[in-house]
Amino acid sequence: MFEFDQYLGFLAFLTILTIGFWLMIFLLTFVIPYWVFGASIERLKEIREEKKAKREAAAH
Repeated sequence: MFEFDQYLGFLAFLTILTIGFWLMIFLLTFVIPYWVFGASIERLKEIREEKKAKREAAAH
């Protein structure tokens, strides 16, 4: 059915496919939500600081 080099190529293909699958699962479930959530928190902090600075500037 398969010769040995074809078998090794097929195993390499399956290995790369599996690594890619688990990498996508990892990225979609952990890395991207972590990045978006962290960026949102940092942006909210910046907005709060800008409002605070405007209030302090208006008070003086």
